[in-house]
Amino acid sequence: MLYREAGQFKVTYAKDQQIFPIRQDRIAVIAVLVFAFVVVPLIANQYWLSAILIPVLIFSLATLGLNILTGYAGQLSLGTAAFMAVGAFAAYNFELRAPALPLPVSFFLAGCCAALVGIVFGLPSLRIKGFYLAVATLAAQFFVVWALVRFPWFSNNSSSGVITAQTMVVFGVPFETPVEKYMITLTIVALLALAAKNLVRSATGRAWMAVRDMDVAAEVIGIRPMRTKLLAFAVSSFYCGIAGALYAYAYLGTVEPEAFTLDLSFRILFMVIIGGMGSILGSFLGAAFIVLMPIVLNVTVHWLNGILQSAFAWSLPGSITSNLELMVFGGLIIFFLIVEPHGLARLWQIGKEKLRLWPFPH
Repeated sequence: MLYREAGQFKVTYAKDQQIFPIRQDRIAVIAVLVFAFVVVPLIANQYWLSAILIPVLIFSLATLGLNILTGYAGQLSLGTAAFMAVGAFAAYNFELRAPALPLPVSFFLAGCCAALVGIVFGLPSLRIKGFYLAVATLAAQFFVVWALVRFPWFSNNSSSGVITAQTMVVFGVPFETPVEKYMITLTIVALLALAAKNLVRSATGRAWMAVRDMDVAAEVIGIRPMRTKLLAFAVSSFYCGIAGALYAYAYLGTVEPEAFTLDLSFRILFMVIIGGMGSILGSFLGAAFIVLMPIVLNVTVHWLNGILQSAFAWSLPGSITSNLELMVFGGLIIFFLIVEPHGLARLWQIGKEKLRLWPFPH
């Protein structure tokens, strides 16, 4: 009753192939976008915008890029942070050495630079896959960070290697406040997410999934594995590059190699696993979960310690509270890999299937 396709007839092929063919999905997406663009800037304070919403959007974009490569194309990568670093430093140098370029053009070119680097480090995927490919892409993480530190030209000969990002100016309008940074980040993420949603439904997306499921059979039916895999690396790195530029400009305010460590690559991989591989929605759910979980754990630990202190004059040991986040993350990764490999997106899909049958039992 609440979520059913019955009665929604399509009279043209274009309507049947639109991004959101079900009316309820279209209404939900429009409602979410209106809430994010109109309501959130009015009700959210500076802390929520700067410390929660902006990083959630940026990590969602990076997770979306990795999900295209790992979830849809089946190519495992551990160099996501390296491609983000390429995008951040490329955007900085485009803004520095070509100030006439508008900021969106600089971000686009930064994404293209990250795509080129992704193609180079994606070449091993033509011969190896699985764990061995993950180790090969791990080389990108170490090489890119080493190159950014070794060659001072990338950081404009900064002695410390930490440089302040330029003010974001779009067609003469500066974006300096948290609300303005949130709006430009949301706009970029929304446009790229819709583009990714459309891309995975196209012939390119179907080729990625065919290679993911069985590359030999895909080659037999006429799909070129080399072109398909390298295109997946290029598109994935493009998304990660733009996410890296936003990470440096809209969130950190600085451009530094130490911000793009291996730990960041693993965090984004955790977002893909928890959110759901091969799902656009899962990229947002996984990023929100990973960003919000430390805050929830921190509040919970303080609340629990307060109860224990008042009732028993005792509190949790510092060794437990300091490592609680890592323990919970590790347990969740094991849980989702064993119980629900498709992550939070699968749980949402199950909920929609229940709504299709409600109020009848299933």
